[in-house]
Amino acid sequence: MKGILTLTVNNRPGVLNRITNLFTKRNYNIESITVGSSEQEGISRITVVVQVDDETVIEQMTKQLHKQIDVLKVNDISNQAIVARELALIKVQVTSQTRAEIYAVIEPFRASVIDVSKDSLTVQITGESDKIEAFIELIKPYGIKELARTGTAAFPRGMQLANSKSSKAPTIV
Repeated sequence: MKGILTLTVNNRPGVLNRITNLFTKRNYNIESITVGSSEQEGISRITVVVQVDDETVIEQMTKQLHKQIDVLKVNDISNQAIVARELALIKVQVTSQTRAEIYAVIEPFRASVIDVSKDSLTVQITGESDKIEAFIELIKPYGIKELARTGTAAFPRGMQLANSKSSKAPTIV
C-alpha cells in the first residue's frame, strides 16, 4: 500500500535529515519526498510517499514523527481524497520525421514544450503520478535523453467524506 504523510515543520537546518533518518532506521524506502515553504514564514511543508505493507506501519511512523524536534504537525492522508501533483521535465530525442509525432503525443497530456533544439525537445508535464508514468511510457520509444521528476506534493481536498462506523451514510468532516 502507498502511504502519504504530510508534515509541517520548522524551517531549520537538520530537520529533513532527522526525518529521513527515521525512515532509514526502520528500513522503509521513501518513494518520493517534496519539501518547500508553506503559507507561514519559517514553516515548511513536507510530503512523503512510502510503500508499506499495512496501515499499522503508517500509524507507527506518524507517532515517531510527532516525537521529532521541529515537527509541528503530521497528517496521514493515505486514505483521504487528496489533491496531488508532480512535475516532470523530459528531454526527448527528435528528428525532423518524429517532431510532429511527439507534439501529437504531448497535446492530449496538456504538457508543454519549454525548450527546443535541433535534436531534442524538453517537455514539462504536471499531474498525478499515474499520468506522468503513462506519458513517459508513450514517449520512451522516441528516446529519452534526460528525465527529472519532483516528488508528489499533496494535501487533502477541501471537503472530506468520512464513513461513520455507527451508520452507513457518509458524513462530511
